[in-house]
Amino acid sequence: MPLTGFALFVIVFAILAIIIVLMGVKPVPQGMEFTVERFGRYTRTLRPGLNLIIPIVDRIGSRMNMMERVLDVPSQEVITRDNAMVRVDGVVFYQVLDAARAAYEVNALEYAILNLTMTNVRTVMGSMDLDELLSKRDKINAQLLNVVDDATTPWGIKVTRIEIKDISPPRDLVDAMARQMKAEREKRAVILEAEGERQAEILKSEGEKQGAILQAEGRKEAAFRDAEAREREAEAEAKATQMVSRAIAEGDINAINYFVANKYVEALQSIASAPNEKLVLMPLEASGVIGAIGGIAELAKSVAKDRGEAG
Repeated sequence: MPLTGFALFVIVFAILAIIIVLMGVKPVPQGMEFTVERFGRYTRTLRPGLNLIIPIVDRIGSRMNMMERVLDVPSQEVITRDNAMVRVDGVVFYQVLDAARAAYEVNALEYAILNLTMTNVRTVMGSMDLDELLSKRDKINAQLLNVVDDATTPWGIKVTRIEIKDISPPRDLVDAMARQMKAEREKRAVILEAEGERQAEILKSEGEKQGAILQAEGRKEAAFRDAEAREREAEAEAKATQMVSRAIAEGDINAINYFVANKYVEALQSIASAPNEKLVLMPLEASGVIGAIGGIAELAKSVAKDRGEAG
């Protein structure tokens, strides 16, 4: 059957209604947010999920990625405080926190972040010496992060990290630094060697000192022993002399013979031990010496007998 005009109108209207409804349904993927504009003016932000807008009246303005992203900072030359030229590059990590502000507060968001970072890299690194620049990279990253994050806060983003990837001094400067490092190492090696020799000399001196002390202690002990021996010998000699003197006083001929024989033997010993004498010829009264020895025996028997009677 041919369609009437009314039926055709209903079909067209139904198709248009379906199209309009589909235009009002806006699914937003995870990690994204859409801004909604009504007649060109921002009205609200669509979150991830299924959202509805008024077709024809509302439209999607900007599609913002809310995930953390990384932006390469191209290599650039920087002049340090001590007039050294270095080439530097890095990376910036940032995340959009407010889709509306990121969409409408700044034009070309990534380009703005990139230029802001490059400018502050020159400012921060240009205020440092080369040695500080090479040894304090964490300090540079922290300063850059504070400055860039504060500057981008009105844009609705958060700069999470700024990392300097590479710092490349000129070749001649690298060679000079290598020579300086070699000189410093040689200097430390000489110092360590001198310290080792000094310590060895100290230890050697301490050893010699201890050895001298021990030798002195040994000589002291030997002298003490010698003195003690001489004292005992003197005591024995004194006792012998006293005994002989007492025997002489009593008229004992054997004591006189002992005394004379003792002195006679000592004189012979002195003559024989003289260094300038090689040969000695002298008369010797053997009978006198033998008689003196017999007197010594009789004297010893007498002393033993007196001790036995006293006991």
